[in-house]
Amino acid sequence: MRHAILDLIESSHENEHNKKSLENIFTLYEQLQYSTDLQQMSEDIYTWLNKSFHVDNVTISLFDIQTQHKENIFVKGEEFYLDDSKALFFIINTHTDQNAIVSFNATSKTHYEILQTNYSTIESAFFLISPIVQSRILKKNFIQTQSIDSVTNVYNRQYLTKHVNKLMSLSGKTYSKIHFLMISIDRFKAVIDEFDYDAGDKVLVELARVIHSNIKDNDVVARLTGDEFLVSIVSTNDDHGIEAIAQKIIERFAQAKIVVNDETGQTLQKTICIGTDCFLTNGEQSLDDTIKNADIALYEAKNLGRSKFKNYRQIADEETIELF
Repeated sequence: MRHAILDLIESSHENEHNKKSLENIFTLYEQLQYSTDLQQMSEDIYTWLNKSFHVDNVTISLFDIQTQHKENIFVKGEEFYLDDSKALFFIINTHTDQNAIVSFNATSKTHYEILQTNYSTIESAFFLISPIVQSRILKKNFIQTQSIDSVTNVYNRQYLTKHVNKLMSLSGKTYSKIHFLMISIDRFKAVIDEFDYDAGDKVLVELARVIHSNIKDNDVVARLTGDEFLVSIVSTNDDHGIEAIAQKIIERFAQAKIVVNDETGQTLQKTICIGTDCFLTNGEQSLDDTIKNADIALYEAKNLGRSKFKNYRQIADEETIELF
């Protein structure tokens, strides 16, 4: 591929078509220099394909060579499959464990033939930008390493502390309130005492899965410490909605059967309690106070027994709250 680009450069002073192709390649290269992350980079690649070759249907994904797992990071236009008669795909080798795959679908047979004619130009462009793609993948992996809890694969406390205020600021432009759920597993220490830490990790992973499966994409989950999770909910705007979400998480987790011994197939069922409070984006209560109130509500829920939910507003008018 390196020789193809060199040949293109060498012939560009005599061949007008090759000159325009070369200019087109470097247009993409220069644009991607300003891409700050994989998402923006993908949007820039799509814009280049759309403007240069009238491509509307594009999927950009990462393929992990070790796990054979493919993750779509950008999808635009109508759904298509790689074995469709008008589909084309290019593998961008980044010399890491993850390669990028750019695939797109022509709108007609004539369009497909045009894309085939320009195949070498597109392939040369993707070869040239591969170091840029590599750097964005490495940046993504570094951020995830620093921000993701290694056990449950949700955000960790460091990420929450650093980014939640920014989230609130951005959300305040769209949402008037953000609910917080403080979640804890009932008698979690008993799992460690009776089994081991590996079994405890399996319980935590299952809880993280249940939480994620019952919230929206804009909602954020973080593991604070031990068995405590904090969830910020922006997908509902009322107390009834937040209680419905909490009750569904409680019920679904109580039904989950967690395999704690792979050899015997032994399973374990646990329960959780949830406390909540609401942060008003235009209110006087601070974010820290809201999270503290959700924690108080969680404690009160645990005082009621297992699989319980408590809203801080329900106990705010009480004269005393016994914390010890």
